[in-house]
Amino acid sequence: MSEKHNTWMKLAIKLAKKGIGTTHPNPRVGAVVVKDGAVVGEGWHQRAGEAHAEVIALERAGEQAKGATLYVTLEPCAAHGRTPACTDAVLQAGIRHVVFASSDPNPQMAGGGKVLSAHSGMEVTTGVLAEQADALNVAFFHYVRTGHPYITGKAAISLDGKLATRTGHSQWISGVESRQHAHRLRARSDAIIVGSGTLTHDNPTLTVRDARLKGDAPLRVVLCFETPPFFPDCNLLSDEAPTRFYVRSTNEHTQAWRDAGVQIGRANSLTAILQHLAGDGYLQVLLEGGGELHASFFEAGLTNELVLYQAPILIGGRDAVPLLAGAGAETIPQAILLADIKRRKLGDDHMIRGRVVYPA
Repeated sequence: MSEKHNTWMKLAIKLAKKGIGTTHPNPRVGAVVVKDGAVVGEGWHQRAGEAHAEVIALERAGEQAKGATLYVTLEPCAAHGRTPACTDAVLQAGIRHVVFASSDPNPQMAGGGKVLSAHSGMEVTTGVLAEQADALNVAFFHYVRTGHPYITGKAAISLDGKLATRTGHSQWISGVESRQHAHRLRARSDAIIVGSGTLTHDNPTLTVRDARLKGDAPLRVVLCFETPPFFPDCNLLSDEAPTRFYVRSTNEHTQAWRDAGVQIGRANSLTAILQHLAGDGYLQVLLEGGGELHASFFEAGLTNELVLYQAPILIGGRDAVPLLAGAGAETIPQAILLADIKRRKLGDDHMIRGRVVYPA
């Protein structure tokens, strides 16, 4: 029986992946209704405010849902939010057995498993392929726990850990395959963050290229101490994606940027910025930019994951731009670690990806 559970849950997870790039601030969820060994209904959550995966699958199953088994990647919600509680729909449809993978960490919505198991004749099985399902909603779960977006730091570096030469030249350290992979990361992100140095020195576009964009284009975010001088040929003024500056203080340049369509937000800390982004539904954030910006996020313990594209070149020079500026660790036990490391060869480069572990 467990093998059958795995088979149908894999299908539900496949359906949930269709929501990547469109569901935040809601989780990605897929659902399958199975009766007599055949799928009679399936669905996935497509966008916040729209029907949940279970409801779509049950509606497609219709009368065949009576006595059937519902497979869903996330515990059915037990409370009304933008939409009615999914537990109500499950009970009304006459489902006999509910199998879900991830438990819902949202205290406002959790408890669906208990609600369903309290009804006579209803069987509930939990934790089927939970690890795979959890991986779909890392950013959502992180937001529920912390109130912050999930931050993935991304950088192209040389073998000796440099982001750029002593003159600031960096195009291109990584190869074509690495840059294509980086655009796939952008396509899965809700927002991209750079610092004011990257804005003024590189004039980036921060748009998604060489990758399929499923949902809205990522919000382009620039962190500044104060509003930078306006320049009309700024590549962030394109209509391809929205742009937002976070500044500690406004000045005589602020109105010109606003008139050009840039959102201006005031915040005095990284924490306040991240809380504001999460409150607006930006839960999956890609951190690009220079060594100072990466160092500030690491020093605050805010970067959750790191993706490095290491190219087979040596830049050298004590004044070359390092991946992490700032003071750095005093001792090896104080160094930041990467765990759950994945490595992949991309052309001549090597991608190194891992979860960030901060010293106690």
